[in-house]
Amino acid sequence: MSERNTPEVNAGSMADIAFLLLIFFLVTTTMDTDIGIYKRLPEKQITPPEITLNEKNVLEININANDEILIEGDQIMKIENLKQVVVDFIDNGAGTNNKGEKCTWCNGKKDVTSSDHPEKAMISFQSKRNASYTTYISVQNEILSAYTQLRNDLSQSLYNKTLSQLETELKNNKGNKELAENVQYIKSKYPQLITEQTPEK
Repeated sequence: MSERNTPEVNAGSMADIAFLLLIFFLVTTTMDTDIGIYKRLPEKQITPPEITLNEKNVLEININANDEILIEGDQIMKIENLKQVVVDFIDNGAGTNNKGEKCTWCNGKKDVTSSDHPEKAMISFQSKRNASYTTYISVQNEILSAYTQLRNDLSQSLYNKTLSQLETELKNNKGNKELAENVQYIKSKYPQLITEQTPEK
């Protein structure tokens, strides 16, 4: 009997086909990305200053259910004006700190009805539960931006560099004690005193 030859399948191009299919799926597949809110938390106070709360040393900022920003409970404020209000409040410099020292670096109006000293100026922030996240984050950004402006201005006047520039240099020269002291000094002159209350219903 003659031997029957077994037919063979030519698989020489299978690898090429698999590779092309892989490329196709990599190009056409979409990947889900995580969506969230970027939030920079205030830095931890190593030695938080002692605060004697007085009504005039607290700036109340509220967001109501209609996404309106209220200052001191009843004054409606536009988001673009909020930063300057916070700057004026913190930098008012009408009195002294708990050690009896005046704010010689403050450039405010020294209004006796406003905050005494940056070490006493407290920002109280609260929002309704049904307020939008957009407004919530925008208000927080404006508050932090006010501190950044005050710190940068003071640093510029003392060291001819903004605090942001000093912090960048410190990252590149972590062992530089003088830079670290300068950064800490500027932050101590305008400590971030922000309290965020539980959102109301």
